[in-house]
Order: sequence, then structure tokens, then C-alpha cells
Amino acid sequence: MKLPNALLAVVEREKVVDYLLNRAHRYGASKAEFFSQYGFLLEKWEVLAQALLKHGQKHDVTNVTETGFGPRYQTDRELSLPDGRAPCVRTKWQVDRGQLAPRLITAYPAES
Repeated sequence: MKLPNALLAVVEREKVVDYLLNRAHRYGASKAEFFSQYGFLLEKWEVLAQALLKHGQKHDVTNVTETGFGPRYQTDRELSLPDGRAPCVRTKWQVDRGQLAPRLITAYPAES
């Protein structure tokens, strides 16, 4: 199963800049360290946003859970990088109640 309405998926600037690439964030610092090892930079946050968007659109959903805000979808696959490397990354997407577009909740290294 693919992410529902994957072509409408959204990766918000704040999610990337203030969380996933923020080395000072309480929970995002380890994610920022991971993504920076693969060349993702705060100044070019759009590159990571685009890679995560493609990840959610391309790969099959591996898990679905229901939350009080709407269904949450998980993908665990390789994140394609421009230099050919492909670390395994877990992304979580949520379709908020009353909405159609899935939005990125988080992304982090998936356990191999």
C-alpha cells in the first residue's frame, strides 16, 4: 500500500528547519546529526524536504496506526541521495482529520 494521496503530501519548512536539521532542538539534535552526515544542510533545507517527499511518495507503507488526530503512516526504506548513497530512513506521515494531504511528522534512521 502506498501513502494515501501521496502526490498531495507536504513537508513543511518548519519541520525541516526547526526540527530535523536543528542541532539545538531537544529531540531533533540527533536527527540533525544523522542528516548532516549525508550532506543535508540547514541553508539548503529544501534538498532534504524534497528527498523526504520523494521517499513518502515512492515507498510502500510498512505500518499504519490510528491517532486521535488521524491515521499515521510509516515507511522504512532507503532515502535516495544525489551522491548515490542510500541510508535506511523511517518516515512518519499523518493525514489530519478532515484533510486529504499527508504531512510529514518525523524522519530518522531506521534500524537495519
